[in-house]
Amino acid sequence: MKKFSYRSSIRWSIAISIVTFIFACIFSIAATAILEGVSWALGILTVFIIILIGIFFDMIGLASAAAIETPFHAMASEKVKGAKQGIRIVRNADRFSSFCNDVIGDMSGVISGVASALVIIKLIGNADANPLLHTMVTVVFAGVVSALTVGGKAMGKSIAIHFSTQLILYVGKIFYFLEHQLGIIIFNGKKNKSNHGKRGKQRGTRSNKSSQ
Repeated sequence: MKKFSYRSSIRWSIAISIVTFIFACIFSIAATAILEGVSWALGILTVFIIILIGIFFDMIGLASAAAIETPFHAMASEKVKGAKQGIRIVRNADRFSSFCNDVIGDMSGVISGVASALVIIKLIGNADANPLLHTMVTVVFAGVVSALTVGGKAMGKSIAIHFSTQLILYVGKIFYFLEHQLGIIIFNGKKNKSNHGKRGKQRGTRSNKSSQ
């Protein structure tokens, strides 16, 4: 089990905050530029896509925290593509889930709010100058976006908990492709093992080399 390091945690928090700020600025500008040039119907579709992105990353972020190493070791011994990458994801679950849930997931929520405001402006612009209608459009659309976001994430959390191994294996296959086809390594595998390998009844997975 690795030791908790305040210095490492602070460095990671600062780095992730800077990355979030940069990504949020870039995607907010991009979303604004895209939505200003499209119809309200395409704008609504764009908002729903942003919501789905947030739900997906929230789901795989939780899956990495819920998964354990043991099944991936078995798959790695059978040369299953993505299994070794899955082990590295589980061992780095704190950073992986932080990026997926806090950076992409929460940022998607902020951007979907900005996009929703632009869509509402388009809807109101195409409607009659009726204050009551404007209020109804704003309230209903905001309610639909909130319901889809919360409901989708609730379903995603349930899927992530029950199918964490399968989800992380799929992500591991993507990482495998990035490593072997594009030379992009997400995690270098040097980080020590975490508590994920000790869950359930597998207390001996802390020292994997001795068991092989």
